[in-house]
Amino acid sequence: MDSPLDGTTFAVTTRALAKRFGRQTALDALDLQVPKGAVYVLAGANGAGKSTLLRVLLNLVRPDAGGVEVLGLDPCRSGAQVRARIGYVPEGPESGCGWMPVGRFLAHHAVYFPTWDPDYAARLSRALEIRPERRLSHLSKGQARRVQLVTALAHRPPLLLLDEPTDGLDPVARDEVLGLLSEHLADTGCTVVVSTHLVHEVERIADHLGVLRAGRLVAQTSRDRLAAMLRTYRAEGPDGWVGPPDLSGVLQRRGHGREIQWTVWGDEREVVERIVRSGGTVRDVARLPLDEAVLTLLRSKDLP
Repeated sequence: MDSPLDGTTFAVTTRALAKRFGRQTALDALDLQVPKGAVYVLAGANGAGKSTLLRVLLNLVRPDAGGVEVLGLDPCRSGAQVRARIGYVPEGPESGCGWMPVGRFLAHHAVYFPTWDPDYAARLSRALEIRPERRLSHLSKGQARRVQLVTALAHRPPLLLLDEPTDGLDPVARDEVLGLLSEHLADTGCTVVVSTHLVHEVERIADHLGVLRAGRLVAQTSRDRLAAMLRTYRAEGPDGWVGPPDLSGVLQRRGHGREIQWTVWGDEREVVERIVRSGGTVRDVARLPLDEAVLTLLRSKDLP
């Protein structure tokens, strides 16, 4: 399922991207398109290849095949230039810097980014209740995540790559972080790729979606098109009714007897007409919340 995006300017594209680790395929023929200025949610289960993809975009991992373009540059040839224009929150903690106090670590990090805004970094640090005197190695997972968010945002990069950005945060902190991120997006207009398996947390800011399953991009679409095309239909029919035989785009079917429910990718009017022609009566048509839509796409074996 890949919605056309003709005439769109992309901040990130990949073409037939592939990466293997020994016998394990992490990325398989990936064609990613992230529109400039979008908040692109990269969803999938743990181990689907999300973190590997972000590291390829940063040239921290080299692909085995395919092409990559980030902000008009090839990361394999211009890795340093690409990384200088990206704010990155990695999945795990910073390595090799545990002995540093947080304040020194932020000052050290700022040296590598000419656009670092110290006033903005200080404001973010206050909002996230970061204590500059504490050593990185003494921070909890949630506290370390707050520091990583400052390093990602303070130089106001045109592209953010956020790998499970709310991991380790309590519910109140998660809401505060998402609020800060929303403010940052409104102020900068940057592009965001956020990798997560907790889609409901970022639903309010998402406008594009990519679904990874076992290294393959099984769905890629805008939020608006997803809302327009993916519906759940509940219908009733006479005894022995099995529904329309020509109903295409079915991702999930439930029920038996006189009541059946389908989740379908397709034009609503056409789907309703086919159900009615088959002898059924449509009782309800509903959109799916983003997290339920992702689960449906991940579970479906026959995507349109």
